[in-house]
Amino acid sequence: MSTSNSTRFESQISDGSKSVENDGTTSSTSTTSHVTKLVTENAVIAFGRRGCCMCHVVRQLLLGLGVNPTIFFVDEEDEEATIDELSKIEGFVDGNGNGKVQFPAVFVGGKLFGGLERVMATHITGELVPLLREARALWL
Repeated sequence: MSTSNSTRFESQISDGSKSVENDGTTSSTSTTSHVTKLVTENAVIAFGRRGCCMCHVVRQLLLGLGVNPTIFFVDEEDEEATIDELSKIEGFVDGNGNGKVQFPAVFVGGKLFGGLERVMATHITGELVPLLREARALWL
């Protein structure tokens, strides 16, 4: 087993969407810096626990709209570090640690959009498609 400090992530293509999985060989520091990079480089990305059914629902809804979302599954041991990094991206963490991002966390255009409830609500009201177009996640 290698003790390299480099981060190794595996991309998997499944049903047309990208899935980024942490293979367990990364340190918290490298994982969190990679999380920030993923948020800024992807038009739509969802973060959630491995096997989360709510991430599956978000993914299926976005695929149905023609968006190719990136899904980042977080292992239990990396969960706290990932949540802290996502919260820092948005500037939500106060001195007491309140206001942290919760899974699933969907980012659209590099900004926290919300969770499954917000995605569903904006889809029902017809606000989701224009937001996805603005973030250049949807072209038509």
